[in-house]
Amino acid sequence: MKLHHMTAAALWLLAAGSLGVAILIAPAFAADPLGTWFTADKDSQVRITNCGGALCGNLIWLKEPNDPATGQPKKDKNNADASKQGRPLLGAPIVLGMKPSGTPDQWSGNVYNASDGKTYSGSFTLTGPSTAELKGCVMSIICKSQTWTRAN
Repeated sequence: MKLHHMTAAALWLLAAGSLGVAILIAPAFAADPLGTWFTADKDSQVRITNCGGALCGNLIWLKEPNDPATGQPKKDKNNADASKQGRPLLGAPIVLGMKPSGTPDQWSGNVYNASDGKTYSGSFTLTGPSTAELKGCVMSIICKSQTWTRAN
């Protein structure tokens, strides 16, 4: 009878130990990139949404929404596409169809920079529960990054 108790205890310890190891080696659950993010200088916010399995983001808030010269809402005046230069800057797409890159918590795609009106290849990487790095690159050689913080 004693042998059965020892065997049962050993099996229980082995099962509990195996479960503990499985928990330690199981991949972490990916953080959620969806939501509203302050850009690096906190003068604007971008809302990241799911668009067909990819990440898309639109400019939803500007600290200074009006053009000081005209008093009117800022326009996407630097856009390389002349047909888009008259559109309001609020609502403009900033993060364009970023798909999972294969690296945990990272998406790759395109980034629109309204300051110069150009679209760059880039990535969005969660660096913490409320921080992310947005990177834009020219020819995958010259890159600039900025840290965004979660607004909500």
